[in-house]
Amino acid sequence: MRILIAEDDATSRTVLQRTLEKLGYAVTAAHDGFEALALFVRDQPAVVITDWMMPRMDGLELCRRIRTNICHDRYTYLIVLTVLGGKRNYLDAMDAGTDDFITKPFDPAELVTRLRVAERILGMGATLRYCETLLDCCPSCQRVTRPDGRRATLRQVAAEAVQQRPPAPCPDCQRQAAGRGVSGARATA
Repeated sequence: MRILIAEDDATSRTVLQRTLEKLGYAVTAAHDGFEALALFVRDQPAVVITDWMMPRMDGLELCRRIRTNICHDRYTYLIVLTVLGGKRNYLDAMDAGTDDFITKPFDPAELVTRLRVAERILGMGATLRYCETLLDCCPSCQRVTRPDGRRATLRQVAAEAVQQRPPAPCPDCQRQAAGRGVSGARATA
């Protein structure tokens, strides 16, 4: 997974970059928001970790611009890394489009946890994009055509399908459950 970091403090940037690289991530580093935005457009990273307070363009403005970037066709997970704490700052970061907020100095274990969340969310997005390609999905509104010709979101179509036919264990799981003497209903638990 590619990660872009934006940090104006050289020492903090080096520590963060080395930590991420030791974890096996491909990292690109920028010294401010302007450089980070250019690298974002060029590289399209999956995750951006940005300091909040930087010269020229701060981290929240970077997040706002990434969220409005029309050239980017997939979700980017945004993490703000800052010395600012408190609920008000957390809400300001969320309003700017960030997904997560970590206070400095960062705890490597906390960073790993946040990146695992990012990987899960990005994985679900990739699965959804794949499902959309299998259906007649509009690239603009993300709606699919139902069998009756009406358009609905993929989530609506899936919810209706589950209501009409609740999922059942596959034949392999049913055989395994039967071998253990477990009923079909409990086999899915």
